[in-house]
Amino acid sequence: MLRVLVFLAAVAAMPAAPIAAQPVQTGFLDRVITVAGQTYRYQVYVPARYSATEAWPVILFLHGAGERGSDGLLQTTVGLGPAIRRNATRYPAIVVFPQVPADSLWSGIPAQMALAALRQTMADFGTDPARLYLTGLSMGGRGTWYLAYRNPDLFAAVAPICGWVIPVPFDSRFDPVVPVDSGPALPALARRLQRVPIWIFHGEVDRVVPVAGSRDPAAALGAANADVRYTELLGVDHNAWDAAYGSDEFVRWLFAQRRPRP
Repeated sequence: MLRVLVFLAAVAAMPAAPIAAQPVQTGFLDRVITVAGQTYRYQVYVPARYSATEAWPVILFLHGAGERGSDGLLQTTVGLGPAIRRNATRYPAIVVFPQVPADSLWSGIPAQMALAALRQTMADFGTDPARLYLTGLSMGGRGTWYLAYRNPDLFAAVAPICGWVIPVPFDSRFDPVVPVDSGPALPALARRLQRVPIWIFHGEVDRVVPVAGSRDPAAALGAANADVRYTELLGVDHNAWDAAYGSDEFVRWLFAQRRPRP
C-alpha cells in the first residue's frame, strides 16, 4: 500500500501539461456568451486538422429566420453548416455560428452578440485577423449588410445571400441596415463598402425575398466602382445558399481575400 501511495503522490506532484500540448476538440462545439445580461448559445466549427500553431481564417455565419431560437444548434442545419458536413475540406477555416432569439433580427443587441462570439472565438483559437469573413442567408443576408456597414474595416470579404438592404414591412421595427441619417440607403452603402470585396448571390425567382433585394445594392456598388460580384441563379427560388456554399469558385475567391494592413 505504501508503494501505491508514494506513486500517487509522485503523480500529483508532476507539473500539468502545457495547454498547447493538450488535445484540442474539433468539429461543431457548443459555446455560450453573455451580452447585455443575456446568455446566448452558439456553435464554433473547428477543422479536424486544426493546430494552434497556425493562424486560421474565420468565417462568421448568420442564419435565416427559420433557424432562430435558443437551442444553439438549429443555425448549423441550413446553409454553411450542411456545406461543411458534406465536404469539410472545402472550408479550412474556423466558423462561428451565433443564433438570434425568436422574433429577433441581426440588428441591435443580437448583432453585438454575433461580434462578441466572433471576438471570443478569436481569443480561444489561433486565428488570422486579416482573414475574417462574413456571410449569411436571407435574414442573415440582411444581417451581413448590417454588420458590414457598421464594421467596414473588420472583414476581408462579405457574401450576402438572398438578403436585402431597403427595409421591408416585417423588419421596420428594427434598426435599418443603413441608419436613416446617412442619406439614401443604397448610395450610402456603396460609399461605405466601396473597398470591401463583396460577392452577392440571389435566386432569380425568389418568392420569399424579391431579387431586387440583391440586384439593387449590386447595381449601387457597381456604380461606385466597388469590388463587387453579383451572381443571379437562373430558375432558383429562395435557396440560393446551397449553390453558393457548394461552389469551388466561391470558396477560392473567399479565401483569397485578405484585409490590407493599416
